[in-house]
Amino acid sequence: MLCLKIYRLSIPGRVGSIPVRPHCWLIAMSVRSQFVERPELAHWEARVDLAAVLRWTARLGMHEAVANHFSLAVNPEGTRFLINPNQMHFARIRASDLLELDAHDKETLSRPGAPDATAWGLHGSLHRRCRHARCVMHLHPPFATVLASLEDSILPPIDLNTATFFNRMIVDTALAGLAFEAEGERCAAMLTDPRIRIMVMGNHGVLAIGDSVADTFNRLYYFERAAQTYIRALQTGKPLRRMSAEIAEKVARDLERYPGQAESHIAEIKSLLDEEGSNYAS
Repeated sequence: MLCLKIYRLSIPGRVGSIPVRPHCWLIAMSVRSQFVERPELAHWEARVDLAAVLRWTARLGMHEAVANHFSLAVNPEGTRFLINPNQMHFARIRASDLLELDAHDKETLSRPGAPDATAWGLHGSLHRRCRHARCVMHLHPPFATVLASLEDSILPPIDLNTATFFNRMIVDTALAGLAFEAEGERCAAMLTDPRIRIMVMGNHGVLAIGDSVADTFNRLYYFERAAQTYIRALQTGKPLRRMSAEIAEKVARDLERYPGQAESHIAEIKSLLDEEGSNYAS
């Protein structure tokens, strides 16, 4: 994206390497960072989108140290995917840092620069078994993880955000340990219904799937907001006002058809990062 910036200087000076006269207006052209520093890597725009939302997840405090992972399928079969590198903080990840893996490559964990074993176990299994899961995001964010710790982890429809997930989420109550390959395969088997886009991983965290980075991150963001509303409502100790099933389903369907919100969300995130001079797109 080409941008114009106008500078007004009242004293002699320079903008970059350009000398300017006093009291003059200077129009300078700038280009979004993802086009300035574009390494020769495949799937560049997908890399930029994934790096942007990783950075923003850290900004929102939804990350957990150097754990948790986001992945995105890059071939029609969904079996080749990008994923964040092992033990790298979300706030530092650049588009060029992302790994590209083959879900059918049994030697992945023995190769140099291998991904985290739990990332491979969970995301590799999903990209092998669930072709509709083009993008997979797994986090331990505060409120969704509190929800995952409750005996009943279903999110009731008490506002628009919570109603978004009415009949569109599943709760896994059979945690068997860390998400190595066997656990990943077990979780993938629970997500074969394309209608289900959120899994509350009991005693663990949350997993969101979707068609794109924008679609999946928007869903994950709103699930955490919905969980926050629910947990805080429970803290009041007062009865909850629940929507009827009919109204909750209508809200969920209306929001599914609401145009362009996910795409606008990620576009604004990238614009904010660009304005700050972030190197996420390098």
